[in-house]
Amino acid sequence: MNIALWIAQGLLAAMYLMAGSMKAFQPAKVRANPQMTWAHDKQDGYIRFVGTSELLGALGLILPLVTGILPWLTVLAAIGLALIQFLAISSVHLPKKEYNVIPLNVVLLALAVFVVVGRWALFA
Repeated sequence: MNIALWIAQGLLAAMYLMAGSMKAFQPAKVRANPQMTWAHDKQDGYIRFVGTSELLGALGLILPLVTGILPWLTVLAAIGLALIQFLAISSVHLPKKEYNVIPLNVVLLALAVFVVVGRWALFA
């Protein structure tokens, strides 16, 4: 189970590091991207906030367990990333009828929930 959790955490961290970096450091490029229609009408500060949240979540999935410092923060990071995906699905993609991107959001949500449940069980 621990190996499966590390694989899920690694995949999530990689995805959120890539996506979060672009949002946090290049919001104009995100806004101009035709695949990221959610950002077309958003201000730089909002896009940077989302990107920074994703970056911190990605680091929170890995660093607490690797360092052994407050490892329960991994569960909180996974909860935060699950919340980001839930909100992206329910308040952005469904209202805009962007059904083509929802499967990726659902996969990321499922992986985050898997990490929450798996790591919670190990700490409880």
